[in-house]
Amino acid sequence: MTDVDVAIVGSGPNGLSAAVTLARAGLSVIVYEAADTIGGGARTAALTLPGFQHDVCSAVHPQALASPFFRAFELQKRVQFAVPELSYAHPLDGARAGFAYRDLDRTADALGADGRAWVRMVRPLLDRLDGVIDFTGGPMLRMPRHPIAVADFGLRALWQGTRCWNLGFRGEIAPAMFAGVAAHAGGRLPSLGSAGAGLLLAAHAHAAGWPVPIGGSQSIVDVMAADIRAHGGRIVTGAPVQKLGDIASATAVLFDTSPREMVRIVGARVPDRYRQRAERFRYGSAVAKVDFALNGPVPWTNEEVAGAGTVHLGGARAQIADAEFQVRAGRHPERPYVLLSQPSVFDPSRAPAGRQALWAYMHVPLGSDLDPTETITAQIERSAPGFREVILASSARSAVGVEAYNPNYVGGDISGGEVSIAQLMRRPVLSGHPWVTPIRGTYLCSASTPPGPSVHGMGGWFAAIAALERSFGISEPPALELEAAAR
Repeated sequence: MTDVDVAIVGSGPNGLSAAVTLARAGLSVIVYEAADTIGGGARTAALTLPGFQHDVCSAVHPQALASPFFRAFELQKRVQFAVPELSYAHPLDGARAGFAYRDLDRTADALGADGRAWVRMVRPLLDRLDGVIDFTGGPMLRMPRHPIAVADFGLRALWQGTRCWNLGFRGEIAPAMFAGVAAHAGGRLPSLGSAGAGLLLAAHAHAAGWPVPIGGSQSIVDVMAADIRAHGGRIVTGAPVQKLGDIASATAVLFDTSPREMVRIVGARVPDRYRQRAERFRYGSAVAKVDFALNGPVPWTNEEVAGAGTVHLGGARAQIADAEFQVRAGRHPERPYVLLSQPSVFDPSRAPAGRQALWAYMHVPLGSDLDPTETITAQIERSAPGFREVILASSARSAVGVEAYNPNYVGGDISGGEVSIAQLMRRPVLSGHPWVTPIRGTYLCSASTPPGPSVHGMGGWFAAIAALERSFGISEPPALELEAAAR
C-alpha cells in the first residue's frame, strides 16, 4: 500500500509542471517544498523597500510563450504578459548600442551593413521554429523529426560556436549582440553549447518575443499551483526532504532537484554507476545577483536602451569572451558580463509610481563569495552615468548565497549544470529517456535533465509522461488546457 500515487520533491516550474500533468491524469499527487513559498527559480518577493517587487531568480521568460508544455497548458490565457517590442539591447562605448527588436527587418535595418548577415543567421530558424523547438526541447539522443530545421540550426551553431564566428560580420555591434545573448548559457565563448543557446534565444526574440509576466514570475507558478489543487493535488511548504522517509510512500517519486541531491536523498538504493555519474555531473559558471530599488529610470546614455526588457552589458564580443574565460578560470573579471532586466518599465505593479525595480546578475566562479553590488553598479555606470544617484536601496546575493537560497543551484549555477554539447548529450546520463533513473519508480525532472535551464516546464512534463507510462501503465497524456479543467 502507498499513501499517494506520486510524491514530488521540489516546487520549481518543472516540479509543478510534473504535478499538473500527473494530477490531471487522475493520480493523487503531493509536492514537497523546503522553502516557505513555492516557485524555485520563479519566485517574486519584496527584497529591497516596501512597494518594490523583485523576481528572486528569473525575470524574463523567452520560452514561456513557445514551450510546448505551456502552450498545452494555455499559460497565456492564465497569466498576463507584457512583451516588449525591443527584446534586448546591447550598449557599447559612448552612445552606441545594438537593438534586437521583435521585428527582424527593423533589427536588420538598424544594423546597417551587418543586417544581411543577422537575417541570414536568424531567418531560417524563424521559418522552421517549431522544428527547432522540437529539437532543442528534448534529449539529443534521438532521430530528429524535422531534419531540415535541425540542419539549419546545426550549421548556424557551427558558425557562431567556433572561431569562424566573425565571418560575415563587418562591424562591432552585431557580433557583440550575439555574444551577449550566447553568454546567457554561462559557458565558454565561442562554443557549440553557448551558440546553440544563443541561437534559440535570438530566434525567440524575433518571434513571440521575450515576455515579462505581470505581477512577477511568481504569477506563473501560482497558476500552476492552483491547477494542481483544482485536480486534487497537495502542496506542502516548509518541508525539507533529507531522506525518503520524510515523504509519503508513493508508487512514483519525482525529483525537481540536482542529480547529487536526488542521490543523497535516495541513499543506498542508488546503483553505484548512476551515483558516480551524478557525482561527475559538471556545473558551469555561477551568478551573483543584485536587485535595485531606484527613484527613477536608469539614465542610459543611449535613451532607446530604456525601452528594452533585457540589457546585456560587457562591451564588444572579444571583451565578453575574455570575461567569460576569466570566470571559468576561477577569476572575477573587473568588467564582467552583466545580464540586466528592467521589468517595471513594462509592469508598473513592480514599483511605486515614478520609481523602478531593476534586476541584474554577473557571472562569477562557482562557489564565489563576492558581493557583486559594486562591480555591477560600476558596469551599469559605464553605459548609464549617474546610475548611482538613482539608487534608493539594493539587495545582493553572492554565488554562495544563491546556492543557500536554492541548493539546486550548485555553487551558484542557476542552469542546473554546464551547458555544453557533451553535457547536453549526457544530462545527467546518456539516454533517450534521461528523466528515468535505474531506481524503480524514481524520476529526475529538474533543469539537470533535457531540455535544460529556463522556465519552460518541459523537464517536468517529460518526466511525468515517463512516469505515467512506466509506473502506472497510462500511455495517453492528459489534456492540459483550460477547457479540460472546466469539464
